[in-house]
Amino acid sequence: MIYQSPTIQVELLEDNIAKLCFNAPGSVNKFDRETLASLDAALDSIKQNTNIKALLLTSAKSTFIVGADITEFLSLFKQDDATLLAWVEQANAVFNKLEDLPFPTVSAVNGFALGGGFETILATDLRVVDTNARIGLPETKLGIIPGFGGTVRLPRVIGADNALEWITSGKDQRPADALRVGAIDAVVAPEDLEASAIQMLHEALAGSIDWQARRTLKQSPLMLPKLEAMMCFSTAKGMVFSVAGKHYPAPMAAVNVVEQAAGFGREDALKVEAQAFIKLAKTEVAQALIGIFLNDQFVKAKAKKAGKLAKDVNQAAVLGAGIMGGGIAYQSASKGTPIVMKDIAQPALELGLNEAAKILSTQVARGRSTPEKMAKVLNNITPSLDYAAIKDSDIVVEAVVEHPKVKATVLTEVEGQVADDAIIASNTSTISINLLAKSLKKPERFCGMHFFNPVHKMPLVEVIRGEHSSDETIASVVAYASKMGKTPIVVNDCPGFFVNRVLFPYFAGFSGLLAEGADFAAVDKVMEKQFGWPMGPAYLLDVVGLDTGHHAQAVMAEGFPDRMGKNGKDAIDIMFENKRLGQKNTKGFYAYSVDRRGKPKKDIDPTSYELLSAEFGALKAFESDDIIARCMIPMIIETVRCLEEGIIASPAEGDMGLVYGIGFPPFRGGVFRYIDTMGVANFVALADKYAHLGGLYQVTDAMRELAANNGSYYQA
Repeated sequence: MIYQSPTIQVELLEDNIAKLCFNAPGSVNKFDRETLASLDAALDSIKQNTNIKALLLTSAKSTFIVGADITEFLSLFKQDDATLLAWVEQANAVFNKLEDLPFPTVSAVNGFALGGGFETILATDLRVVDTNARIGLPETKLGIIPGFGGTVRLPRVIGADNALEWITSGKDQRPADALRVGAIDAVVAPEDLEASAIQMLHEALAGSIDWQARRTLKQSPLMLPKLEAMMCFSTAKGMVFSVAGKHYPAPMAAVNVVEQAAGFGREDALKVEAQAFIKLAKTEVAQALIGIFLNDQFVKAKAKKAGKLAKDVNQAAVLGAGIMGGGIAYQSASKGTPIVMKDIAQPALELGLNEAAKILSTQVARGRSTPEKMAKVLNNITPSLDYAAIKDSDIVVEAVVEHPKVKATVLTEVEGQVADDAIIASNTSTISINLLAKSLKKPERFCGMHFFNPVHKMPLVEVIRGEHSSDETIASVVAYASKMGKTPIVVNDCPGFFVNRVLFPYFAGFSGLLAEGADFAAVDKVMEKQFGWPMGPAYLLDVVGLDTGHHAQAVMAEGFPDRMGKNGKDAIDIMFENKRLGQKNTKGFYAYSVDRRGKPKKDIDPTSYELLSAEFGALKAFESDDIIARCMIPMIIETVRCLEEGIIASPAEGDMGLVYGIGFPPFRGGVFRYIDTMGVANFVALADKYAHLGGLYQVTDAMRELAANNGSYYQA
C-alpha cells in the first residue's frame, strides 16, 4: 500500500501502475475538506515513488464522486474573502498537482462524477466512463460557478460553446453526449471499466495516445479566433440572460469568466475563476439556493426514515378520474406502482386515461420516452366503474369533487370495499381531515394526500396528519409519495393545511391593493419581474380558477375570521359573480386565447378594469416596494404562525413547501430564509409600518421576541 487514509487508498498494480481509490466512509464519496487533504497527501506519496509509471483513479462506491460536500458551504462562505481565497487556492494546488504528475493519468468513472468530482477527472489526461455514468458541473444551480478549475479546463477540452452550455445549464450529461463532444475518451460496460482504463494507460505509455499534448492543451490559452470568440460569448450571454434573467447571476458570471480567461494560461485563468467564485459565494442568491439544496436533502432524509415504518404499497387506487385523477394515476403508474382508476362515469374514466396518455405522448414526442415505455405505463392503469376492482389496493387516494358530503359518502363506501389494513387518503385541498375522518370506522388509517395541479409537474405532496392518523399511516403515505417521485412534507390539519393557508393571505394583500385602486396587471408585473414569482397574483388566480379561489377563500375566512374574514366584496368576488373563472372559461382578470402554435395566450381585458373600477373607483399608482410589502407581509407572517402552531415541523419543510408547492422564488430561498436574509428585526419593523391594515399584518409575539434577541430561523 502506497498511501492509506479513511477516504483514499493507493496501491501499486502490475506494470507499475498506481491505483488511487476514493473510498470514504458512508454510502458516497464527497469532496469535503478531509478528502481534499487526503488527495493532496496521496499525490505527494505517488510523486515520491519513483517506480510509478502511470496513475488510475477509481471509486469503491457505486458512484465516483457526487460533488463537493455542500453541508460545508454555508459556514465556509461566511468566512472573509482572504480565508475563502486560501481554500480555493489550496484546492487548485491539489488539482494542479494531479494534472502535473510526470506520467499519464486516467479516471475510471462509475456513476456520478459531478461538480468537484467532474473537476477531478478533468485534471487527469484521459477519462473512461461506464454506461451508467453521469458527469457535469451543477454549481450554477447553487448560485455559484465551478471553483476547482471547471471553467478553465472544460472549455479547453470540449470547446467554449459546448462548455458554456454545460456550465450555465448545470445539467448532468449522459455518456453518449459526453463522448460526442470529447469530454470523455471511451464508454464501456461497468464490468470492463477498470480493465479498459488500464489498457488506455498502456496505450499512452506506448506512445499511441499523446497524453502530453492533451495536457498542454488544458494548460494553454483558449485558441479562439477573435471573430469566433466575439460570436461565441455574445450569443451565450443573450441565451443565458433570456433563461436565467437578472435574479440568477451565476450563469452569466460563468460566461464572463470563460471569456476573461480565454487568453490566459492555466495559472492566470484559475485566478479569474477564483475571484468570481468568491464574489458569488457571498451573494444572497447563493445562500438561498444552497439552503434549498440542503433543505431538500433534509426533507428527503425524513421521507427515507419514514420508509422504515411504512407499509409496502404494491397496488394503489384513485377514486375520481378526470384531470386530477388521471394525473395521480399517471404519476403512480409511471414510477412502477400499478393503480386502479375508479369513477362512476365512463366519460370521466376516458378523460383520466386521456390525461395520462397526453402526458406520455408529449414525452415520446420530445424524445424523453419511447412508445414501449408509454404502453407499459398505460398498462399499469386499470380503469373501472366497479368498486370490486379496488379490493386488493394497499392505498386508495380519494380525488372526487371538493365537497364535504360527497367526499364523506365516498370514503364510507371505500372503507367497506378494501382490506382492514388498507390506507385511505383524501386529495382534498381545503376540507378538514379531522372532519372527513368522522366518516370512517378506522380513522387511524386515514390522512390527507394533497397533490398540486398539474400533478406530473408539481413536485410537492402535502401529507396531512389528522388527530387519529397513525404513525404507520403517515409513514406509508410519505413513502408512497416519495416512490411516486414527489417531495412529501407532513403537516398538521388546519383550514387550508399549510400551502393554501399561507397562499390566501397573499391573495388578501393583493385584493387589498385592488380595493384601493391598484392596477392588477401592474401588481403582477412587480411581483413577477422584481420579486421573482413565476406568476403574479392575478395571473395565478386565473390559473387556479376564480371559482376554486372563491371557495377556498370562504373556507379560510371561516377558519380564521379575525385575520381572513372580510367586509364587503373584493376582487375575487367580483370576478366570480361575473362568471369570470380564469383560464378554464377564457376570461378572468385577463382574457385567454390560443396563439398560432396552439399555446395559451394572455391579454389585458378592458372588461376586468370596468368591473373593478365600478366597485373601487379610478386606478391609482403604487410604488413597487409598497406592492411587494403589501402582498408578501401577510404570507410571511402566516407562514411563521404555521411554524409556531406546529402545522409545519421546521423552517426547512416550510420553505420547501412554498418553493415546490407554489413556486416561491428559489433565489430567495423560501419565507424563513428570506426573513433571515432581511433580518428578523428589519422585517418586524417593515410589518409594523403596515399594521394599520389589519390582522394579517400583525407580527406574532414570538417573532417580536426573536427580533429583540437578534435571532434567526436557521441556526448558523
